[in-house]
Amino acid sequence: MTPYTGPWTKTEAAHLLRRTVFGASNQQILDVVSNGMQNTVSSILQIPAINPPLAYLPEETIVAPGSTWVNSVYPSDNEAKQACDVARRKSLSVWINQNMNVGSTNIAEKMVLFWQNHFGVIHASDSRTMYKYLMLLRQNALGNFKQLIKDVTIEPSMLLFLNGSSNTVNSPNENYARELLELFSIGKGTQIATGDYSTYTEDDVAAGAKILTGFNITGLKSDTLTEVTTSFNPLSHDNSSKQLSYHFNNQIINANGEQEYEDFIDVIFSDNQVATHICKKLYIYFVSSDLSPTVLSDIIPSLAATLISNNYEILPVLNQLFTSEHFYDITVRGAIIRSPYEMVYGILNATGSTPNFDFTSNSESYLDMFNYLSNNLGQDYQNPPSVSGWSSYYQSPSFSKLWINSFYIKKRFDFVDSMVNVGFSNSTTFFNINLLGFLDGLSVPNDPSIVIDDICEVFFPKEISATDKLYLKGILTNGLPDFEWTDQYTEYIIDASNPVVADPLKLRIRLVLKTVLKMPQYQTI
Repeated sequence: MTPYTGPWTKTEAAHLLRRTVFGASNQQILDVVSNGMQNTVSSILQIPAINPPLAYLPEETIVAPGSTWVNSVYPSDNEAKQACDVARRKSLSVWINQNMNVGSTNIAEKMVLFWQNHFGVIHASDSRTMYKYLMLLRQNALGNFKQLIKDVTIEPSMLLFLNGSSNTVNSPNENYARELLELFSIGKGTQIATGDYSTYTEDDVAAGAKILTGFNITGLKSDTLTEVTTSFNPLSHDNSSKQLSYHFNNQIINANGEQEYEDFIDVIFSDNQVATHICKKLYIYFVSSDLSPTVLSDIIPSLAATLISNNYEILPVLNQLFTSEHFYDITVRGAIIRSPYEMVYGILNATGSTPNFDFTSNSESYLDMFNYLSNNLGQDYQNPPSVSGWSSYYQSPSFSKLWINSFYIKKRFDFVDSMVNVGFSNSTTFFNINLLGFLDGLSVPNDPSIVIDDICEVFFPKEISATDKLYLKGILTNGLPDFEWTDQYTEYIIDASNPVVADPLKLRIRLVLKTVLKMPQYQTI
């Protein structure tokens, strides 16, 4: 984890952006080169404020289109409640995808998706709960991991998801206690005996379930309450003393009412294995799934030590990682298969492409994008497939390779064809790539060799062969001498609104991007 002191060129800048944001333009890469590594990392490690989702469908009768619903009641009629929540869920899907497409160079969206995968919460019966949960992840994305665990534990979405709201003294439910230990904090080690997983035991799960009793939620789809909240019922809480196993030094958690779950989490975090567990997940997400002996003996312990010494603050860990020599090693570039969101918004954000219609049509475009990602590419943001998240982030040995199979690769190519050709369509609009805007944003748009160099630097994690570059250049110039392209672009600059000069350029860029975005190199970051 020696600090990186090597060259700071477009190659390193693009690698950093490729791993921390969902697509970056050529100009953004150039800006990062100018700003330098440390300034850029400091800038990336920020979570900006964000506006709430807005209603846009007529079914949302409680608020007017263009207004937010996140603190509004539901209708009284049950059928109307259902229609209202369907519309709000669509609005939330629009919001999620719109956030991906703002073109900002900060880590917010990558981190929210990391935590959504880590906790694996699915959309409940009230969209306000999912919004509140996602905002909790966003606001604490780079903050204190221990506090985030505490907050998520009693968050309404989690209480619904893992049955915490039905966990009572008379009927303890072990679902959340098990996942808190196995997945969210210390991690499940190697089983060394019946019910003993080397980091915790089944007795710890049972004790944890009792510790977590007594929490309720109120306000689900309420026609009078404007938010869903958590409350504590002392009568439903188990007030006995709970003894933990030898993994936690046989500590006893005494009755402490509403704060007892925090005492339990404090004990869990006293084990350094918590830091190791979360740092492994961060490493796999941002660097590589290849946990080699060197990574396990040097890299992960160094990150974990930073996390512990900073009282479980996430930001210092990521700052250390993104400024390290290891992060920029050539062997980790291209080591991760793009997730569906990285594939889609890696295209849109790199080309500066956003829907530019009216409010309703823009919303419909983002909803269609969300549905395509969910139904055709395998990543439903509001519904991870299990409490473990998406298998591509944890399933050894394949990890991110699971994003690609014969079905998914065809759907990825279908998306490329739609975006590059006529546009990604809904019933009223065609949202497509900003071809000429992308070309204009390259370093020297009138030089075909530099155009191809820029395109490769934007979309590929590693240098491609000279033969492949010549092939792409041939597509760009249609096999004509370089000066023909230069003359064409000059004519376009003089008369950009004239389709006679603009359309031939669009055609050539379209053909190049259609090829580039289907090359194996684009599927990796």
